[in-house]
Amino acid sequence: MKIYIGSKNPAKILAVQNVFPDSVLETAEVSSKVSLQPYSDEETLEGAINRARECASIEKGVIGIGLEGGVMETSHGLLLCNWGALVDEARNVFIASGARIPLPDEITTELEKGTELGEVMDLYAAKVDVSKKEGAVGIFTNNEISRIEMFTHVMQLLKGQFEFNKIKR
Repeated sequence: MKIYIGSKNPAKILAVQNVFPDSVLETAEVSSKVSLQPYSDEETLEGAINRARECASIEKGVIGIGLEGGVMETSHGLLLCNWGALVDEARNVFIASGARIPLPDEITTELEKGTELGEVMDLYAAKVDVSKKEGAVGIFTNNEISRIEMFTHVMQLLKGQFEFNKIKR
């Protein structure tokens, strides 16, 4: 099975590899068609679906994967959120979401200024490319869960739905 991943981000690629180790994986720079910093659950999901659909249309008979990280406002403050989408050869769309944790006020303040979370996290953690490694989830969970593990969980949810749908047919 050939899978196109709508990202060059190493954390996202490793998550797909973890769940589809026997598949041929290709990466593609595709647009999410949403803000660079998605600011709601809906926008983050839309970005993941857009990436997956664009990947699935690259070549006939392939699967497209879109993984998108964002933030969402709640009555408990700004939460980190993430979504994934898998579009199969028949253009069926499967979606899944994962961990949500609150972000500290100082992160929220920077995001409200229009700065992207990855940029904010690099400054906050005094590291480079946090979004390509442990991610905000890794920083704020004291590395109990990494961005790779978070997206791996989303990928497991997507793969399970995809396989169930094949059995159901």
